[in-house]
Amino acid sequence: MRVRVTRPLVARVRACGRDGARLARAAGACVLVVALGTALAQPAAAQVDPSHPISAQQNEQIFATMCALYAAGFDNGEPTPGGDPVIVELRARLLEMKGPATEDLRRFYRAHVLADPTATMSRYITFALVAGPAPKFAFTMERPDLPPDVLTLDGFNDVLANFYREAKLADLWQLIQPTYAQEVDAMRAPLGQMVLTEAGYLREIVKPGRRTFTVYVEPLVLERTNMRNIGDRYAIVVNPAAPPMDEIRHAFLHFLLDPLPLRYAQQIQPLKPLLHTAAAAPQLEDDLREDLSGYVAECLVHAVELRLTRPPAAQLAAGLDVADADGYVLERPFVAALAKFEASEPAMSLYFPDLLQSMDVAAESKRVSMIAFAPASRQESAAAAKANPEEDVDRALADGERMIATHDAPGAQAAFESVLKREPDQPRALYGLAVATVLEGDGARARELFEKAVSAAGGGETPGHVDPVALAWSHGYLGRMNDLDGNRDAAMADYQAALAVEGAPEAARAAAQRGVEQSYQPAEAPAQPK
Repeated sequence: MRVRVTRPLVARVRACGRDGARLARAAGACVLVVALGTALAQPAAAQVDPSHPISAQQNEQIFATMCALYAAGFDNGEPTPGGDPVIVELRARLLEMKGPATEDLRRFYRAHVLADPTATMSRYITFALVAGPAPKFAFTMERPDLPPDVLTLDGFNDVLANFYREAKLADLWQLIQPTYAQEVDAMRAPLGQMVLTEAGYLREIVKPGRRTFTVYVEPLVLERTNMRNIGDRYAIVVNPAAPPMDEIRHAFLHFLLDPLPLRYAQQIQPLKPLLHTAAAAPQLEDDLREDLSGYVAECLVHAVELRLTRPPAAQLAAGLDVADADGYVLERPFVAALAKFEASEPAMSLYFPDLLQSMDVAAESKRVSMIAFAPASRQESAAAAKANPEEDVDRALADGERMIATHDAPGAQAAFESVLKREPDQPRALYGLAVATVLEGDGARARELFEKAVSAAGGGETPGHVDPVALAWSHGYLGRMNDLDGNRDAAMADYQAALAVEGAPEAARAAAQRGVEQSYQPAEAPAQPK
């Protein structure tokens, strides 16, 4: 399963209106699009029809996660757009909450908070989108398929579930649902019009199926819009008080166009040298530098936006110059190729190979080689220098944990060791490296690392800075090792220590409890066929 989680769509959204006059020619081919757009524009029922691939919805998991964030202390003084008194009162109430589960939540939050509030919220939004319904919030996908952001929040399911019960969020959700339902109703008409415009231009019929595009209304996200692409599911979380329609349109174009470079993977290969050159542009998004299909889709989306907005010639030329300087060098030839698409008949999903063939790659390569890419601004460079060390650590930890899930022991070791070079006593890195060492079969070194992880995760020389996830699991692994060594007393001590960790993940508690009840025995390898 291919899981791609995209960044929040705020940096390069430039669409600012739509020209609908040219849609009449395509209207006859888009009956289903018209029907869907009309349905979206009608008042919302109590439940959104799940057969619709495009919808506006409210979501309790996102609501509960945002409530937990605010109760934990996530509030940098941003005003509530629109000044909705219900939301203002809710935020104040959350900040005043007290109780054991709330204190556990605040400890967890402090241990995982990032320097950038947007990045902090972003990973929790990703969590909410893959969490199942209340009150347990169990994941809806297998652990190896979870986005890296979510792996960095290991154990938050239990923390959120406990807070949900203590704060009586079920009652709060019922209380606030009428407000959210009104916001969903208000979102349906502009969303329906957007479907008509975007899909109409591309002459695409949006059919019911596995692929979905959902706009989640959540006033508590304030001005931080978050878009995610997880497999076939596209989701954008917005504040309906000031709906960012440009960003929603941009995300919807990705929903329509992202599959094409993947479907025509061989046909886009000639464009690879262009990406290789563009990858040197400091302003190019890092996640696109080695992702040809993602790069092609991003440039095509922006080119479509320019064709739809029809800016004056001077403004168009300036915009394409900026795109080139930023490394999005395919945007210019795509804009030219789209003029031919508009004069043709097929839908973009069928015309895309012709679009690629119409480009003179040799001429584009020569042109791109002459571009002087824009440098990173001094302000951005200073901010990056300040913020990157912490974000790089979080990224390396997430990468290592994902490699553990896929049993890539060497890759995981490299990721965790890179963290330990910067922070020698980082609990999650010590624990992760210990697990990777177990996968490599080096029991002696693994034991040493688990013991170091216990010391570091337990606070070490700074009591109160406890990492319950690394602490509980490290004790659990040490218990298993002692069982395998025939030292049942030492194993029991470690299992009991794991059970005593406040805020330990439920899975770690369950594993420790099994160790208390029965001496650990490794699973037998399946018999080999004779």
